[in-house]
Amino acid sequence: MSLLYVVLVKAIDIYSTLIVVYILMSWLPGAYQSKFGRLLGTICEPYLGFFRRYIPPIGMFSISGIVALVVLNLAKGGLFSLFRLILNVLY
Repeated sequence: MSLLYVVLVKAIDIYSTLIVVYILMSWLPGAYQSKFGRLLGTICEPYLGFFRRYIPPIGMFSISGIVALVVLNLAKGGLFSLFRLILNVLY
């Protein structure tokens, strides 16, 4: 059971890192058009697109990426609570 928790938390951590890299690529001209940028776009854009749809940019800045990372962090905390609850019920 704890192995599943560790794998899920690691997956969330890796995905969060990929999102941060994808967001930072916006500072580099032409980075999204590179092969690596297109790959990250394929991975990150469905999740980030959900937040971009509902959170409008403030001036020139979009805070949707920050909100997406906060939600992932909250999901990781919820996952911890869920696994702790399951382990308390089982043992």
